[in-house]
Amino acid sequence: MTSRHWDVLIVGAGLSGIGAAHRIGSAAPDRDYAIFEARGAIGGTWDLFRYPGVRSDSDMHTLGYPFRPWTRRESIADGASIREYIRDTAAEHGIDRHIRFHHRVVAAAWSSAHARWTVEVEVGPERRTETHTCSFLYLCSGYYDYDHGHVVDFPGQERFRGRIVHPQHWPADLSYRGERVVVVGSGATAVTLVPSMAEDAAHVTMLQRSPTYIASRPDVDPLAERLRAHLPDRLAYRLVRGKNILTGTLVYRLCRRWPRRAARVLRDGVAGQLPDSVPLDPHFAPRYDPWDQRLCLVPNGDLFRALRDGRASVVTDGLESFTEHGVRLTSGEELAADVVVTATGLEMLAFGGIDLTVDGEAVDPGRQVVYKGMMFSGVPNLAWSLGYTNASWTLRSDLTARYVRRVLDHMRRHGHTTCLPRPRGAGARRSERPILDLSSGYVMRAADRLPKQGSRRPWRLHQNYLVELPAMRLSRVDDGSLLFSRTASAPDRSATTAPTR
Repeated sequence: MTSRHWDVLIVGAGLSGIGAAHRIGSAAPDRDYAIFEARGAIGGTWDLFRYPGVRSDSDMHTLGYPFRPWTRRESIADGASIREYIRDTAAEHGIDRHIRFHHRVVAAAWSSAHARWTVEVEVGPERRTETHTCSFLYLCSGYYDYDHGHVVDFPGQERFRGRIVHPQHWPADLSYRGERVVVVGSGATAVTLVPSMAEDAAHVTMLQRSPTYIASRPDVDPLAERLRAHLPDRLAYRLVRGKNILTGTLVYRLCRRWPRRAARVLRDGVAGQLPDSVPLDPHFAPRYDPWDQRLCLVPNGDLFRALRDGRASVVTDGLESFTEHGVRLTSGEELAADVVVTATGLEMLAFGGIDLTVDGEAVDPGRQVVYKGMMFSGVPNLAWSLGYTNASWTLRSDLTARYVRRVLDHMRRHGHTTCLPRPRGAGARRSERPILDLSSGYVMRAADRLPKQGSRRPWRLHQNYLVELPAMRLSRVDDGSLLFSRTASAPDRSATTAPTR
């Protein structure tokens, strides 16, 4: 058993965790913090996902950190480049020295009497138990289950003589050169896999139950190219970042304000890139409004190029069962396959699956009301990093990190040991909407397990960076909904051990 106290304990060394560490550490170098990472590497999602073609679906000028410019030419970047960017950022700012790899946080218990969290950690491959304490717990592990993707138990899988793989855990030994591949799904993962695998496979078929809105854009931003040729990297980065924030916000608002017109524009954009053999309807004509689900991005129209070249095809039908040599569709047709990739989605997991208790009472994520999209009613000294659903993840995770820093600085200045969000008034009533306002399958499956949002600020999560920027940067920290107090009993730092890597 190892006991050490930290001022701030960050869970997760991915995009959010490294950004949070920079904001917290740079503001107060004497603040003692650590990052506990369950896996053995920096990068989070970008280290976990290794399937062919994995890349960002947001531009790197907004997915990148505001404090460290993205200087590569590609605005839509591959997973390896993003992973390297996160690791380089951690090394450049000395954040990597604070990371404890193979430290899986499994439980955290808050004591109001002592104003601290007691955190249970499984360490190393043998998963030995350690106990640490911290004054503030910052969860930066996202909302996906890293251990398990969403798996559909299709009938007849045991009969299939080929190989079935899930993108979340891509096997390193899988060879599909010259093979017939069926990718089951129509979301961001599927539209990434199909053109990438089509470069080596004999043929790739995207089998979708229903279509998704897709937009094509260049992977290189022409404005960024021009500005970088004449301006310092940091200034060029800020200008392109601002342009992309404004453009993205405007496009989203137009889509929500005039959904029929937006749908027509999106469908027309796809129709102009399809071969005559692939009709727009039913393959690329969704039955929902744009941004009811997240828009899929295809850089340089690579998916449509694969369709035009005949290296890929799309089938809109249901999967009835597997056969020995492929899959049988609801229509009765059989698709031959040597490899089937089940890109059927992800599983959502609030708080990284950590069992939280406050003074002995279990915290049920589905019953929590979210404060400023980051803290929870009745849960002291804890923040959860959450990104936007309609824009780059980092835009909001960085706003959250800056606000957490403001909260910590306020507590230090005034001698407070506890900050507690407490709902009050009609604006804090729980609505029926989950924290993520999307109709995507992975969101709907987890709706009852996710926190809820209220009807008015600060209990409502706005999917709008331009609205939230002043609210998070300029509003009062002691706003009456976030209550501060001081506990006489302070954390005991006397019996500590040296940190383990």
